[in-house]
Amino acid sequence: MTAGDPGQDGGGRGHRVPRPGRGTAIVAAALLLIAVAALVRVQTAPEPAPAPRSDASTTPSPSSSPSPPVVAGPRPPAVAPALMRGSRDAPVTMVVFGDYRCPYCAAFARDQQPELVREYVETGRLRLAWRDYPYRGEVSEQAAVAARAAARQDAFWEYGDALYADPDAWTSGTGEEFTRIAADLGLDTDRFREDVDDPELRSAVEDDMDFALGLGVPGTPAFLINGEAFFGAQPIEEFEERIEAAETG
Repeated sequence: MTAGDPGQDGGGRGHRVPRPGRGTAIVAAALLLIAVAALVRVQTAPEPAPAPRSDASTTPSPSSSPSPPVVAGPRPPAVAPALMRGSRDAPVTMVVFGDYRCPYCAAFARDQQPELVREYVETGRLRLAWRDYPYRGEVSEQAAVAARAAARQDAFWEYGDALYADPDAWTSGTGEEFTRIAADLGLDTDRFREDVDDPELRSAVEDDMDFALGLGVPGTPAFLINGEAFFGAQPIEEFEERIEAAETG
């Protein structure tokens, strides 16, 4: 298994999480590799929805699939279907741990992810699953909550792309900044404001953060490709190599 150092030395492609007392990145990566041995699949369940609105139609959520037994490490929180992309029958699942204030995550979302979507997701070979890892502070957490609020209007991935595209537009973390982005995407801003204030979304973000810390994920962006750890916004060829190796077993 490959676990590259996501630090910034020598043109690094990832942000490392400062966690005094947790040891070196090598130790953290080793813990991660042990913990994900039984996490090849991603547990999915519908994210709790707000109370029905008379002015909005509702659609039934997909049924949840059972979680695989976890023999080491923390139990993974469910991933809302809106935070997944691709066929649930895809042979490879890539879990993405990211922070919307991380420039290396932005580079991945801008450069590698669109190619992976075209080549693998849209052809049924890969499923993406997002997990929030907002280690850069409160504004990062607010952005993560805002993206989950957008997910309730089926705009999670578009909202995330907008956050990455112009981080200076929301660095103060005010609600109106996030609402402005929602308006630019054509979302119902009244509903968006209500959903941003839903404590269940904040709790879901915190659960993802705790899960990542429990695994010892050393920085962002970080990936699990069918359970194998992979760090940093690496060249597209590196992703292709690992995805195709996982695809062939």
